[in-house]
Amino acid sequence: MAQWISVLRTCNPEAGVPLGPVSKWLVITRACVFSMTVLSAGIGGLLAALAGAFDPWAFLLVVAGLVLAHASNNMVNDYFDVRHGVDTPGYPRTAYAPHPILSGLVGVRGLWVAIFLCNLVDLGIALALTWWKGWPVMAFAAGGLAVSVFYVAPPFKLKHHGLGELAIFAIWGPLMISGSYYALAGALPASVWLASVPYGLAVMAVVVGKHLDKREKDAERRVGTLPVLLGERGGKRLMGGLIVLLYLCVLGLTLARHLPLASLLVLLSLPRAVRVLRVLALPMPASPQAAFGLARDAIPRDLREKFDPAAGSQGFPLWPLWYVVWGVWWVRVAGAWLVAGLALGLAEPWLLERLGFS
Repeated sequence: MAQWISVLRTCNPEAGVPLGPVSKWLVITRACVFSMTVLSAGIGGLLAALAGAFDPWAFLLVVAGLVLAHASNNMVNDYFDVRHGVDTPGYPRTAYAPHPILSGLVGVRGLWVAIFLCNLVDLGIALALTWWKGWPVMAFAAGGLAVSVFYVAPPFKLKHHGLGELAIFAIWGPLMISGSYYALAGALPASVWLASVPYGLAVMAVVVGKHLDKREKDAERRVGTLPVLLGERGGKRLMGGLIVLLYLCVLGLTLARHLPLASLLVLLSLPRAVRVLRVLALPMPASPQAAFGLARDAIPRDLREKFDPAAGSQGFPLWPLWYVVWGVWWVRVAGAWLVAGLALGLAEPWLLERLGFS
């Protein structure tokens, strides 16, 4: 269990601890980032609940389907990035965590068997929800699959042409959140599309941070992510702007009554947002030891000793990633507070009535 927790927190197994089958597949599928998918599903589910259309069984199917789709997407990305010469020894993807293929965790054939099985189960879930709720479920599933595959796969290779970050926004925002809502409610008002925007922007900010970390290596490989096209300063401004936009969008949607008043609980994550904006204003640390000195607060307390360079360990977890670590540190809390606000919004009519405002 401790090994699973380590992988889910840092994408890495604990040093010196045998890697069991579950831990192995958590590493291969990059399960450490599944929380962003669960939060998207949670937002869609709570929006359905606010409309009086929550279906717990359909919601469980949605969460399972989206997590499997995310796992498949991560494995597809790793395969095509190896095939196209992007993921090589010395590239950040091979440094911050074991690469499924290059580290020998799984062969190409085994990876494709896992991808096939994930998509086979997802097809079954999509067919069940389509029969239950309507054909748009399959349209959302097919759209999400196409965008995620062509994120790295030819002929489009969206990530290589400055469209990858927008694809991430579309998947984790409108497709996941609005699709989850439809799979529960069987309808899709325009307000749900609008409500899906803030969290989609937040996940996009995280990916911009990841591409900032890989900007120089990506430029060498002619991978045209937005930080490569905009430059380091432009990429930092984009990431910071997307973080600010989350709060502005939630505020605007709340004032327009598309989100409940309790959604403003997301403002409790502002201290983390400010910390990330300050980090964006600084140069990237030159070493994992320097990074650790600047980022102790971003490392879970129970993991600090394991990564403390004074204790002879490896310094900063996930190095050479830097900006994306801060992005994930922020988005997990911002997303959690947004979900909490939507959940509290279920009781909002009752609370307002008790306070005499209705």
